[in-house]
Amino acid sequence: MKDARYSNQLQSAFDHFSNAREAEIESICNANHQDFVSSVDSMLRIRDQTVQMSSEILQLNESIQESIERLAEQKKGLVDSRGVRQNINEATQALKACLNVLRLANQVHDMLREKNYYAALRALDELQTVHLRAVDRYKIASMIEKSVPQTQEQIREAVKTDLSTWLFRIRESSQFLGEVAFYYTDVRRTRNQDRAEADPRFARFKLNSAIELVADETDEFDVLNNEAAGNETDFSPLFEAMHINETLGKSEKFRTEYAADRRTQKDLIIPTKLDLLDEECGDLSSLLESIAGFAIIEKATMSKTANLRQQSDVSPLKRSPSLTYAYAGRRAMGLNVSECDQSHN
Repeated sequence: MKDARYSNQLQSAFDHFSNAREAEIESICNANHQDFVSSVDSMLRIRDQTVQMSSEILQLNESIQESIERLAEQKKGLVDSRGVRQNINEATQALKACLNVLRLANQVHDMLREKNYYAALRALDELQTVHLRAVDRYKIASMIEKSVPQTQEQIREAVKTDLSTWLFRIRESSQFLGEVAFYYTDVRRTRNQDRAEADPRFARFKLNSAIELVADETDEFDVLNNEAAGNETDFSPLFEAMHINETLGKSEKFRTEYAADRRTQKDLIIPTKLDLLDEECGDLSSLLESIAGFAIIEKATMSKTANLRQQSDVSPLKRSPSLTYAYAGRRAMGLNVSECDQSHN
């Protein structure tokens, strides 16, 4: 091929080969031209459909995006609604707890109006130590907490009012109680005299002696519990007042107040003057009967209670100048005074 002599021949051979190939290609192309054109048309249609499909895909993507955004908004709304519902549930529970506390507070005042003082005090203590702790984060708890001492004082004042009413009734009935005691003393004296007349050995024993008390065992008489005195004298208001004040830790204050009330009643018993010229000795008899009734109540109070009344609280009755004067005047008039002795004993 390098030989120059053959260069023209080689070029001719290449040209001939190239022309033959081009003719063959052209022949092939001419034979498949219609198919090629059809293929091109098909490709163009496919391209158009691809573009249309891409547009639809984009629209679908936008729709999906909008749906996702709406779903996100709905989810956010659901989360918010759950939070609101949780807040509503917590508020409802708090409201129920506060209403329960208010109901118990109202129950305390209802019990107070119904005079169930100890029950009201226990309910108030339960309210303070248990129920208020459950709502201590709310303002209503502090408000009720501040009102507890005031309510306790209201209970104490109500008990004191009932006790004052009881003391007034006791004061009104003291004279009658002393009259019954004097009458029973006369009955005992008469019975003792009858024994002495029947058996001289009994003449050596005076009224209130051990022998006389033993002999009267079958005829025991309770001056505080008998039909003549209107059955049993009720000390329940006093016991309740003591119990309430002890629960409140104010026993000492109650003892002081009770002693002052009884001292006032004692001062009201003893008059500034007495009419000793009255033939029936009405003033003196009323005084002695009132003093006897007062002393009987005080003696019963000391026996039924612990550390409420002392003997020194009753002893001034014996040392009262007015009583001593009346006592001596009754003796000077030749009247019996053993009733007064019996009441003091």
